[in-house]
Amino acid sequence: MSRSLPNILVTGTPGTGKTTTSEMIAQVTGLDHVNVGELVKQKQLHEGYLEEFDTHVLDEDKLLDELEEILKEGGKIVDFHTCEIFPERWFDLVLVLRADTASLYDRMSKRGYNKRKMDENMECEIMQVVLETAHESYAPEIVIELPSNTIDDMESNADRVKQWLDAWKVNNQ
Repeated sequence: MSRSLPNILVTGTPGTGKTTTSEMIAQVTGLDHVNVGELVKQKQLHEGYLEEFDTHVLDEDKLLDELEEILKEGGKIVDFHTCEIFPERWFDLVLVLRADTASLYDRMSKRGYNKRKMDENMECEIMQVVLETAHESYAPEIVIELPSNTIDDMESNADRVKQWLDAWKVNNQ
């Protein structure tokens, strides 16, 4: 798939700063931010709601059909906590954000997550589930693990992506 601009996936356990980082990247690069969680709600790309986990049940087929169109021209930053459902060909860079348990716990508490959801997400982060899944789903050279504990980390990550994008443009045009 040849695109005039790359697509970037920003993934990680809920609370690691995906949306904030994606917004910062969009600001410094001019790429468009696609918040998949919001897209799922807006376009009804789900099969209902699971009360106990406080989340929608994703309709993967509907989501993939919707995103295929959005991503085909490139220039998108896709922000989602799951990465293995997306075709490898869609992304030129996969960022896995990591946060220490104290930062993660504080962020989830502020969001009002229930205990079960918090426990599950804390365990997921400690066990590096999203990072391992990204490594299993994408070429190793495009998967980058980044710390995301502070605003400084997030700003630094956005700057790194801007540098990466500048190099990508030179190498792909």
